[in-house]
Amino acid sequence: MTNEELQQLVEDLSVTYFHKKFVHRAYFNSRLKTTGGRYLLKSHNIDINPGYIPFKEELKGIILHELCHYHLHIEGRGYKHGDEDFKRLLKRVGAPRFCTPLQPRAKQTVKYIYECTTCHMQYPRKRRMDTKKYACGKCRGKLKERLS
Repeated sequence: MTNEELQQLVEDLSVTYFHKKFVHRAYFNSRLKTTGGRYLLKSHNIDINPGYIPFKEELKGIILHELCHYHLHIEGRGYKHGDEDFKRLLKRVGAPRFCTPLQPRAKQTVKYIYECTTCHMQYPRKRRMDTKKYACGKCRGKLKERLS
């Protein structure tokens, strides 16, 4: 799917579900990693994560979600996720509140474990830290590196 095809799809969905025209730009943004799409307040454009291209129904849901933000913002009504206007419009058009993640997030690897010498509270860390600079957050005791 190209940006032109996406633009046409967004315009069609806007007229079909909202009975209003979408007069700004919609395009794929490959830098989006943790979200399906976003509505840009200043330019009124919509960015879509290209990773959702194979999932047609999910892509349609993401576009409808972003169009809810778009139309409510243009009208000066509550366009944020917590606003009642937004929640009502999502329900009316059948758009999801959140999109399904593409893949599960990678688990963080723990390389270092620090332990308090007093209360034995453990602090797992990715990076090495200077035990002379830091103290236990629970009892202010000294920390020592444990072999993991």
